[in-house]
Amino acid sequence: MTPPKNNTQPSSSPAATDLSSARRVLELEIAGLKELSDSLDDRFGAALDLLENISGRIVVTGMGKSGHIACKIAATLASTGAPAMFVHPGEASHGDLGMITTNDAVLALSNSGETSELADLVAFTKRFEIPLVAMTAGADSALAKGATVALIYPASQEGCPMGLAPTTSTTVSLALGDAIAVALIERKGFSPADFHALHPGGKLGQRLLKVSDIMHAGDALPLVTPTTSMADAVLEMTAKSFGCVGVIDGDGQLLGVVTDGDLRRHMSADLLSLKVDDILTQGGKTIRAEALASEAVHLMNVSKITNIFVVENKKPVGILHIHDCLRAGVA
Repeated sequence: MTPPKNNTQPSSSPAATDLSSARRVLELEIAGLKELSDSLDDRFGAALDLLENISGRIVVTGMGKSGHIACKIAATLASTGAPAMFVHPGEASHGDLGMITTNDAVLALSNSGETSELADLVAFTKRFEIPLVAMTAGADSALAKGATVALIYPASQEGCPMGLAPTTSTTVSLALGDAIAVALIERKGFSPADFHALHPGGKLGQRLLKVSDIMHAGDALPLVTPTTSMADAVLEMTAKSFGCVGVIDGDGQLLGVVTDGDLRRHMSADLLSLKVDDILTQGGKTIRAEALASEAVHLMNVSKITNIFVVENKKPVGILHIHDCLRAGVA
């Protein structure tokens, strides 16, 4: 007997439901960020004026989820040239207010602006005339009213279906913190070199290493003059182990190089009786000491060479081998 047909429609798969939920959250957060961007006004610049011109640190604070966002903002500020630290508002009421000085400014986060744990900290800033920048969606809140400058972001719909778990609001406050940090970077002219000084480790540190950080200098430089005999030049090349020598004139300026490749190309019975000037390769590739090591790697790869002289005012101040870059993690 033929079984009856099942006319019921299949329900949505769990995967489809998951994707729908994820996209709804992301779209709400994107909308929240767009509303934030559209809402920025002169108060943003006023907040930057306060945070830029202090002689102390930016003390970032917040409770709960806002506290986690505040920690990240403090870390971003500190790593981009704006000394900052996080102070927990609950601990502040039990002695940590002593971490905040009259040279500092406070950046306080609270979505509602009515976080009770912030009350003592806000009162402290008032008592000692410490600048207070608020980040909140509560335009009429106690935090906004107590702030020197209040950055009010729109009260966008949370991604949580109950509208309870901070999602869009924390994304918006984090983005606003990033905007503050980047604007301060641009105001201060914070450079890649400054960034490297604060990020010496990891991939960021490797990417920002300068040639001067890893080059060989001083007595390690293999140098001869144009009138040096090739016999002595070969001895210098062997002693310094770079496979080349730099050739300098009487003023110490680099005229060119002699490489082990030049030796092979001029191999003959009278090679060692020649002068360096007889087989010198004029010019040659050079690089500045302040250039990034990654730039040196690119130049050596393109030029198909394994080492490069570092010059300042046409005078050799160092030499860099491709192996130095590889050992430093620059490739």
